[in-house]
Amino acid sequence: MPSHRVAILVYDGVTMLDVAGPAEVFKEANRFGGDYALVLLSPTGAEVTSNLGFRMSVDGPVSAKPTYDTLLVPGSDRYPRARVPAELVDAVRVPVADRVASVCTGAFVLAAAGLLDGKRATTHWKVTHELALRCPTCQVEPDAIYVRDGTTYTSAGVTAGIDLALALVEEDLGADVAREVARTLVVYLQRTGGQSQFSAPLQGPPPRSPILRKVTDLVSADPRAEHSVGELAKHLNVSTRHLNRLFHDELATTPARFVESIRFDLARTLLDQGYTATRAATMAGFPSYESMRRVFARRLSISPAAYQRRFSSTRVDPAPTRLGTER
Repeated sequence: MPSHRVAILVYDGVTMLDVAGPAEVFKEANRFGGDYALVLLSPTGAEVTSNLGFRMSVDGPVSAKPTYDTLLVPGSDRYPRARVPAELVDAVRVPVADRVASVCTGAFVLAAAGLLDGKRATTHWKVTHELALRCPTCQVEPDAIYVRDGTTYTSAGVTAGIDLALALVEEDLGADVAREVARTLVVYLQRTGGQSQFSAPLQGPPPRSPILRKVTDLVSADPRAEHSVGELAKHLNVSTRHLNRLFHDELATTPARFVESIRFDLARTLLDQGYTATRAATMAGFPSYESMRRVFARRLSISPAAYQRRFSSTRVDPAPTRLGTER
């Protein structure tokens, strides 16, 4: 493979892990036949200060020459809280690169430069809605770990930059090399499920309608009770038609899906606290473990047991599961 030039664009406030994670993947790939040449660039060529306060020296400013095979734009906590400055937008537009990729909120930089117009993309789950507002012609995929649309790549939050870099290595050098790199870094070549498995329970603001707020209080107070649309309407002294319309107009969902969401959020919290999956299903109001498992599979693409293994505790298990054997 000829030398593959990877330019990583850094700037004040850049997230260090967004830079170091993918860079480590490319560096490791060179041990297995790759020939990646990494360069660190800033908009003006001046050193920058990362989100951790570390100062970072760079190889030079962004320029149109030489061309790069890959331009990687890491993210920052500053965006989307603030508008992307013109200097950074211009820096993304200048290089000539065969493919452009972003990590986490680096997608907002690409969007500001017009590089996501009419394309599919993703970013950190917390700000996917904001990306859709900033780039209305972009099809934002909130659950994706990374998205490829032509020669443009975007990835989810922080460590998803490693997933993206592994995908780029696989594209360049094949699955065998990417797998060896993943094994060396002790990560999955392709993780199970989307990024919604990492998102917080969707608490959100209370519904505006007094009737819907009563539904929330009712289901949360006793999730194991019968909460069919008929029972809810009867309890609230409204028609099922009126209740369905309220849910549709204000929450864009159905009463059944809303009840399921409350039970799902409660089940995740119980699993995080160490309850068994069967006990969590009962306490959260699911008719059975199997019904809860189907909801987890549909929403997170993993089982309740797999979710609990990942998120319930950071303690070392005395008999750890080997990578690649997760069920």
